[in-house]
Amino acid sequence: MSAYVFTVLDVTAEPYAASPQLTCRLRIEETTGRRVHAIALRCQVRIEPQRRRYDAAEHEALRGLFGERERWGDTLKPFQWMQANATVQGFAGETETELALPCTYDLEVIGSRYLHALDAGDVPLNLLFSGTIFTKGATGFEVEQVPWSCEARWALPVSVWRDMIDAFFPNSGYVRVSADTLKELTAYRARHDLISWDETIQRLLSAEEP
Repeated sequence: MSAYVFTVLDVTAEPYAASPQLTCRLRIEETTGRRVHAIALRCQVRIEPQRRRYDAAEHEALRGLFGERERWGDTLKPFQWMQANATVQGFAGETETELALPCTYDLEVIGSRYLHALDAGDVPLNLLFSGTIFTKGATGFEVEQVPWSCEARWALPVSVWRDMIDAFFPNSGYVRVSADTLKELTAYRARHDLISWDETIQRLLSAEEP
């Protein structure tokens, strides 16, 4: 049985992606001296919100996710951000590879809601690895699984994620609504001769309570 060590070397924004994407650079070490022919790698990326501090504005912005501050001891738990896959080419000893981490602006996704609420600091990540490893055995290829104990942590600067999102959605964003709600918003905009969606939403936000 082989033994493996996974280390995150860096996580950066991919400048040439068609949609928002982070690229994780990994080092994988095989510590017993066996040659690896390939790895079909899977990775679960989890955010561990309990591993950082929050200022007053962030507390307010995160209330919708974790409830009132006095409940955070129970609600501030790790959650899955995304799943990622990669094919690692053969190596002996150690190798470096890249893992694509596609991101979304969608505020219905808990990871995006969490990240939008942060002003600065780091995002505590835990990458949990699994997958299939192909090695050479006595009678041909052998197959083994990536041990469940293989994981690596990384502190992703909030600025890296925010700059990436701003590059794709400069000074803008979107909110997904149902078809019926969009129909009502469209009718409201036309009824009040409003020029843009910004103006429409600002009018609704500033409307006095009946």
